[in-house]
Order: sequence, then C-alpha cells, then structure tokens
Amino acid sequence: MTITELRPPAAVANEAEPVIEAAPRKLRSFGTNDWLELGASAGSAAAATGVIYLVMGWRGWLGPALWWLVLFLAIYRVVVGESNGSVAATDRVMTVIIGIGAAISVAALAWVVLFVVGKGIGKFRLSFFREDMAQVGPLDPGGGAKHAMIGTLQQVGIATAFSVPAAILTAIYLHEIKGRMSPVIRFFVDAMSGLPSIVAGLLVYTVWILRFGMGYSGFAASMALTVLMLPTVTRTAEEILRTVPDTLREAALALGAPQWRVVLRVVVPTASSGLMTAAILGVARAIGETAPVLLTAQYAAATNTNVFEGKQATLPMFVYQLIRQPNQTQIDRAWTGALTLLLMVLVLFVLARSIGERGRRKRGA
Repeated sequence: MTITELRPPAAVANEAEPVIEAAPRKLRSFGTNDWLELGASAGSAAAATGVIYLVMGWRGWLGPALWWLVLFLAIYRVVVGESNGSVAATDRVMTVIIGIGAAISVAALAWVVLFVVGKGIGKFRLSFFREDMAQVGPLDPGGGAKHAMIGTLQQVGIATAFSVPAAILTAIYLHEIKGRMSPVIRFFVDAMSGLPSIVAGLLVYTVWILRFGMGYSGFAASMALTVLMLPTVTRTAEEILRTVPDTLREAALALGAPQWRVVLRVVVPTASSGLMTAAILGVARAIGETAPVLLTAQYAAATNTNVFEGKQATLPMFVYQLIRQPNQTQIDRAWTGALTLLLMVLVLFVLARSIGERGRRKRGA
C-alpha cells in the first residue's frame, strides 16, 4: 500500500488542486471604479456640507470649503478601505492631499502672475524703457523706468561679479578641500542663509555710509546684495559639487594629478552647468530686493550711470516709490515696473532650468 492511499481523501484532494493566489493590486493604477469612488465621495461630502451650511447659517465660502475637504477625505478613506484595503486607502488619501496642495500652489501662483500682467500691461511699451521720471509730473503721460533698469543691472552685475567667484571657491573649499575651517564656514553660511535682507542693508549703511562717510551710491547697494547672494550661491554650488561622481576624482588622482588640477580640470568642468545655475539663482534672489537698496542707494528719479556716486534707482525701489502715490497714473507705472521685474525673474529661472537640464543630459550621455 502506498503512502497516498494511507492519507485522508481531503488531503489528497487539496494536494491535487493548485492554490491560486490573488494578483497584487498596483497602487499606482487608477481605473473606472477608482474614479467612481472619488466622484461619489466628493458628491457625498458636498451634500453633507450643504446640510451643515443650511443648519449653521454660514456666510462666505472658506468655512464650507474646509468642511467639504475634511468630509471628503474621511468618506473617501472609508470607501476605498472597504473595497481595496487600508494600504490602498491611505495611498489614495495621501495622493489626494498632495494633489490638492499642488493645485492650490499653482492656482495662487497663476493668480499672482495674471493679476500683475493685467495691472501692468497697459503701459508696457517701448517708451517705458527709454524714458525716466526726471521731467515727468505725477499726472503727465509718458515716463518710464530707464533709470531703474540701469541701476538694477549695474548693482546686480557688480554683486554677481563679487559674490559668484567667492561663493564657488567657498563651496570648493567646503566639499573638495574639507579643511579645518570647514565646519565654522559652513555654520556661518547656513546662518547667513536666513539673514533678513534689511540686516545686510543696515550693515553696509552703518559701516560704509556712516562710519566711512562714503554716501549713498549704487556700489553700496551692490555690497549689500553681495552679502545676500553669497550664502545662496555657496549652498547651491556645494550641492552641485556633490553630484559629481567620486569615480572621476579617483581616476584623476590615480593618474597622478594633484588635487588642485583634479578640481580645476575635472570637477569644475563637470559641474559647470550646475554652477551657472547656482549663479543665476543667486541673481534672481538679489534682483527683487528693496530693503537693502532703500538703506544704501535710496531712490533717484533721474538716470544715474555713475554707480560709485549719488543716489540710484532700481526696479524694486521704482515700484515702491510709485505705488504709494495718490494718483492712478503713478500707480499704473508702478504695476508696469512690477511686470518688468516679474518677467526678468521668470527669464532667469527659465534660463537656470534649461541650463540644468542640459547639464543633466550631458552627464547622462
């Protein structure tokens, strides 16, 4: 008699029938049933919110919107949990929360951009960039931001020339050299990253203008902007240097190259696109500052091309001065200046993004 004949019939039957396991559900998949669950939960939450709205006698939309969101997430969590399990329910709820947060952020940004464009497009013409406010009265037509554009370009240009090389060298020292002073320098860089912009202006105002009596000038403003740009560019450049593979450094050192040549010929060229992106982000950080310029260069209605002497206007100060005026003509000029500043920052960020993407494609190739 065989072993199979001695076993119970149920055991033999169970052994003969293959066990079919349920296929695992992919959390990223989103089918028709998922959309139905989402819509039903949203509708149920809307109905419940309507009942609460009528009972409580609310006015406005913010309170009902928050109640709808809370009820929707609770109902959706229960519905998905009953049909797909707790893991899928948690994943769906977190996906909805992240999606709602992203939608609110994009909507707020789009509203700001469209609002500024709508307010400033009226005077956005070529004459706005060819005229200043020296001979223009508050109610006169014309006038523009030529003087402010020149001041912004000069001050930010000088600040970039000072801060970018110093920041990149500091980042190289922190990540490549790793000397004894690295912890102290990194501490000061991190602390300066949260420095309020007005403190940088006060520093230059106290030392350069009051202590040495040099007077208001665009150069004083550029020094304050340099203080603001240094930590931003340094931290970004250090993160870029960390993306360079260590195998490149090891290969160059194995061939007998000294460390300075490895940094100069291998690390910096590999990270060049990222370092350019760091510099552009630093420029975008400084180009919209108002408080440091207010304390160091103040404002001038006429064009001043001498950055080392006399008061000098910038686009942020141009907007700040005109938006406070009691007539609509000046306010319209201020909104056009704000639109110009917005476009300049947008161009800088698009340029930084394109350079970063090109660098990633180059390293991937």
